Amino acid sequence: MKKTLLFILFFASSLAVFAQTEPYEFKEYKRIDATSVKNQDQTGTCWAFSTTSFLESEALRIGKKNLDLSEMYIVRFIYRQKCENYVRREGTAQFGEGGLAHDAINAVAQYGIMPESEYPGRKDLSVPLNHSKLEKTLKNLCDDFVKLGREGKIPFDWLTSIDQALDAEFGKVPTKFTFNNVLFTPNSYRDYLGLKTDDYVTITSFTHHPFWSKFILEVPDNWSNQGMYNVPVSDLMRCAKNSIELGFTAAWDADVSNEGFSPKNGLAIMPATSWKDKDGIAQTSTFKLWEPETKVTQDLRQQLFDRHVTTDDHLMHIVGLLDEKHSGVYYVVKNSWGEISENKGFVYCSEAYMRQNTISFTVHKSAIPEDISRKLGLIPGEATIDNSKGGGKSDHTSDVQLMPGTTARPSKISPPQKVLMPAKKTPTKKASDN
Repeated sequence: MKKTLLFILFFASSLAVFAQTEPYEFKEYKRIDATSVKNQDQTGTCWAFSTTSFLESEALRIGKKNLDLSEMYIVRFIYRQKCENYVRREGTAQFGEGGLAHDAINAVAQYGIMPESEYPGRKDLSVPLNHSKLEKTLKNLCDDFVKLGREGKIPFDWLTSIDQALDAEFGKVPTKFTFNNVLFTPNSYRDYLGLKTDDYVTITSFTHHPFWSKFILEVPDNWSNQGMYNVPVSDLMRCAKNSIELGFTAAWDADVSNEGFSPKNGLAIMPATSWKDKDGIAQTSTFKLWEPETKVTQDLRQQLFDRHVTTDDHLMHIVGLLDEKHSGVYYVVKNSWGEISENKGFVYCSEAYMRQNTISFTVHKSAIPEDISRKLGLIPGEATIDNSKGGGKSDHTSDVQLMPGTTARPSKISPPQKVLMPAKKTPTKKASDN
C-alpha cells in the first residue's frame, strides 16, 4: 500500500513538473470575422477603437464587406459631450480622453458613423495620433467657462469655441458623403450597415450592488453614468463564451496594469506565483512555458476592485476562443496597440485572467444565454432569481468548457503585485516584457 501511495505521489508530482515545463499549446476553437488591427497611438481612445472594431464585426456578421469605420468621428462627438458635461456640472465631472463602450455606441445612435476614408480625424495621416495638446486646450477652455458660469457671464454660444477647437484637430464633420458611389449621411450609413444600437447591453459582476439588477458602476470613465447589468461572475463568463460560440463578438473593458498582461508576448495570464517570487529562470520562462494560475472567486474579484487593484484602464475586442492544452479556455482578444508580438496585435487571454480583470463586457442581447436574459428581464419568461451577493455557483473556479475534458484549472494563490501602466495609452515596458 505504501509503495502504491509513493508511486501515485511521484507520478502526480512528475506530471506537475512536466506540465510546467511545456510550452503553451493553442488550438483554435472559434474565430469571428474582424477587421485589421489598428493603433490608437498616444491617445486614450481605446474605448473608441475597441467598440468601433466590435461594430465592424457586427456589420460583417450581417453581410457587409470592406469595412473600416472612423474611430475619430466617434471621439470628436464624445469629447464635445464631455466638455458640455464638465461645464454644466461646474467642473466636478471626470474630464479626459477616456471613456467606455457605451459612449461610442451612444455616439453612433445620436450621430451615425462614417468610413475612415471619409473622416480620418487628423490632418496628417503620417503623424501618429496624439491628443495631449487637445486635451489641455479643451480643459483650459472648459475651466474658463466654469468660472464665467459661476459669475453669471458664460456666453450662450460657448460651445462654439469647443467646436472650433475640435474642428482644428479633427476637421469639420461633413453632413453628407459619397462612399462606393452612394450618397450617405452619417445616420443613413449607420442604418445601411444594419447597426441597431439598442441591441447592445453591458454586463458586469460586482457584489456591492445586487445581482440581476442594473446599476451605475463607480469607475472614473463612466462619466456618462450609464447603467450596467450585474450578474454573478460565472454567468458573466458564460455571456462572453456564449457570444463567441453563437457568432457574436464582445467589447471588453479590463484591467491590464498587472504583471499577467504581456502585449509583447501576446498573452494574458494569472500566474499562481507572482513575478517577485520567481527566480531568474522562472521569470524568463513566464509567458513561454505553461504554469498554474490563480483561482479567481467572486470575493477575490470584489476585494481587488474595492482596493483599486483591479481598475478600469483599457478596452479591447474579443473575437475568438482557443483550447489551450493544459488549462482549456482562452479568449482571442484584438488590441489597439498595433501589430506587436508574434500574434500581430492579438492577445490570448486565459479564463482566469478574464475572471479577475474584467470590468465589463458589451454584447449583443441575442448573444446572452436565455436563462440569463430572462433573469435580467431582456426577454419575457419566468425566472428564479437569487438576490444574494456572491457565493454559490459564482464562487466556482470555472464552469466554462469548450469541449469534453477541457476545463480551466487555476490553482489557489494570493493575487500578484500590481505593476502600474499608463491607462488607455500605448504599451509601456514592464518587468514581464523584458
